[in-house]
Amino acid sequence: MGGGPLGRPQVFELIRDQLADILEIDPAAISESSSFAEDLDADSLALIELVEALEEELGERSVGFRIDDEDLEDLRTVRDAVDYVHTKLEGA
Repeated sequence: MGGGPLGRPQVFELIRDQLADILEIDPAAISESSSFAEDLDADSLALIELVEALEEELGERSVGFRIDDEDLEDLRTVRDAVDYVHTKLEGA
């Protein structure tokens, strides 16, 4: 991947693709308004896998990129996660 900062659409694509992989569903089934628990049936283990995948992927771009465990509780929808990751990358 290139070294430039990720725009919001790329952050969404990254999260969507990682989530689709973890949940073994079609990426097209995931929208920003999807709720992790209700719409995608993603349990806490799936979210932890998502966090690990994002930290691995984004850690290469933004050294030390981390999603704090206490912040994870606030991420209820895909949009929450995209906003959170995008904000963290902007501040990096």
